[in-house]
Amino acid sequence: MSISMFILHVIANDIRSCENVGALMRTCEFLGVKKLWLTGYTPAPPDAKVLKTSLGAETSLSWEKRDDVSELMDELKKQNFELVGLEIDERAKELSKYSVSKKVALLLGNEVSGISPSLLEKCDDVVMIKPRGKKESLNVTIAAAIACWSMLK
Repeated sequence: MSISMFILHVIANDIRSCENVGALMRTCEFLGVKKLWLTGYTPAPPDAKVLKTSLGAETSLSWEKRDDVSELMDELKKQNFELVGLEIDERAKELSKYSVSKKVALLLGNEVSGISPSLLEKCDDVVMIKPRGKKESLNVTIAAAIACWSMLK
């Protein structure tokens, strides 16, 4: 599927670190993500730490702050987005084997606890990045960058 036909939104839910949010904004802008949703208690501009790390990406990236992630997911589903969680989970497909639809909203979870079971249930699919080393997880911004790049290529 060509990039011009594919729309990718990213939902960052309950991300604790301002630096992670800024880096995520920069990454999404760089890769051409259509929209970044900052949900739950995820910090957002004009937070100084977010702005310092985003390096101005917040000015050219389409983003929005929303409190209720479940409500947002319902809205995106009505707009025909496929909701995809990025999580280590028993039903997760390897990212390299995932086939994207025309409109995907990629859900990212908290740095420590990940995506809650109730939100995973709302997802149409779950993907994971297969570890090749001993560590089981990546920083949320690194995982998001890999997933977004893979989906957009």
